[in-house]
Amino acid sequence: MTQCQLYLISPLDVGGTFPDRLTRALDAGPVAAFQFRAKGIDEHQAVRLAEPLQAICASREVAFIVNDSISLAKRIGADGVHLGQDDGTVAEARQRLGRDAQIGVTCHNSRHLAMEAGEAGADYVAFGAFFPTTTKQTEYRAEPELLEWWQALMEIPCVAIGGVTPKNCARLISAGADFLAVSGAVWNGDEAAAVKAFHKVIAG
Repeated sequence: MTQCQLYLISPLDVGGTFPDRLTRALDAGPVAAFQFRAKGIDEHQAVRLAEPLQAICASREVAFIVNDSISLAKRIGADGVHLGQDDGTVAEARQRLGRDAQIGVTCHNSRHLAMEAGEAGADYVAFGAFFPTTTKQTEYRAEPELLEWWQALMEIPCVAIGGVTPKNCARLISAGADFLAVSGAVWNGDEAAAVKAFHKVIAG
């Protein structure tokens, strides 16, 4: 099995000094992907905020994924898009973004949604929340056994999300998470120290 990788999710405020913080986080250890989450702003403003972050990721070969918006992902030439259950279909995203785009789908704690996403051609599925989180409202709670079930059955990578920290992630890694999606655990403190702490656990 390939080693678990880090998938950083942006805080909602990515202005100000955030580009410097992203640089520090990415330089602290390997990160596979960065997801740009911008809520409640228009696309023009989102493009302006995304540009410097996209350049930082590109220079470090970190995939730049846009949350929720196929149109924003297309406009800025992002590496992919992450779709919630109400953000459009995998087929629509594939048609608009091309065959090389990374398309991920939020599947909560549902085996059925994950199977559907896989059959529709998603590049990865995201399960969660595994732990209490303050980053966003969560109605669903997933158990590590879900990751074990998925790994036994499917080739498509799975992402574990929701309240993941260096203290609680070991169980998710051993259950088969291909990626740990982390936000608050990194941005609510020293981002470089947090990335290093995650890598220490990943390395076992």
